Amino acid sequence: MNLNAPVTALTAMLLVPLLMRLAIGVIRKRKEHQVAVGTGNHADLEVAIRAHGNFIEYVPFVLVLLLCAEVNASPLWLTVPAGLALVAGRWIHASAIPAGDIAKRVRGMKLTFASVALATLANIAPFIIALATKA
Repeated sequence: MNLNAPVTALTAMLLVPLLMRLAIGVIRKRKEHQVAVGTGNHADLEVAIRAHGNFIEYVPFVLVLLLCAEVNASPLWLTVPAGLALVAGRWIHASAIPAGDIAKRVRGMKLTFASVALATLANIAPFIIALATKA
């Protein structure tokens, strides 16, 4: 059996529990406040929605970048750190939002942005390698 995108798969699997935790957090707050759509002016519901939303805004894009990089045979020394930075950044960020810990939230975002940069570099590498081998 051959794994074609193990870094992407492992990264996604490590983020599933966080996705579920964030989604369930929104569902619980909606049920608690009897709000089907929007926030109903409940600050705690807005926090839960934004924590989940922020996760959804970043994770799929980085996973697509990682998948493309792996499909194009990018080296593991670029894809693995990108996946690790995404997982660490998202877990840190998600725990910081409800706690109101701005410094921790910034650390989580820095790691997330690092994952975007690394995954982008991981996509550039195969192009450079292909050009170098054809020259």
